[in-house]
Amino acid sequence: MKKTLIALALATGAVTAFAQDIVDTAVKAGNFKTLVTAVQAAGLVDTLKGPGPFTVFAPTDAAFAKVPKAQLDALLADKAMLTKVLTYHVVSGAVMAKDVKPGMVKTVEGGSLTLATSGGVTVNGAKVVAADVKASNGVIHAIDTVLMPK
Repeated sequence: MKKTLIALALATGAVTAFAQDIVDTAVKAGNFKTLVTAVQAAGLVDTLKGPGPFTVFAPTDAAFAKVPKAQLDALLADKAMLTKVLTYHVVSGAVMAKDVKPGMVKTVEGGSLTLATSGGVTVNGAKVVAADVKASNGVIHAIDTVLMPK
């Protein structure tokens, strides 16, 4: 299926329409500064610039602001835990909001997220506040809460 999506994107010229990868798209959006800093600290930039496709449930800066400063500072200082938290926000494949099905989905981290669609898309109860931000290697859905793996 991944090859089909890539072939379709290449055939339709869709890649040129949104040539920036997930990291560059997040930087350009301007409301993911903390997430981008965390991705850099965890050493995940190259992964999220890779071919994918990925779906990233990306906490906004406002979502990170809800995390107590001491807890956020500790997380940013612990590369292993930071990597676990960040990869918990990523699933394989590019899933647009209209294609989200309620239920469990496996994350790159190995855990599962619970998706719901009544009253808008939610992920483990976090609300998707901006959906379908397209990138060359996937899609970003901005969420209002930082998700913590169990």
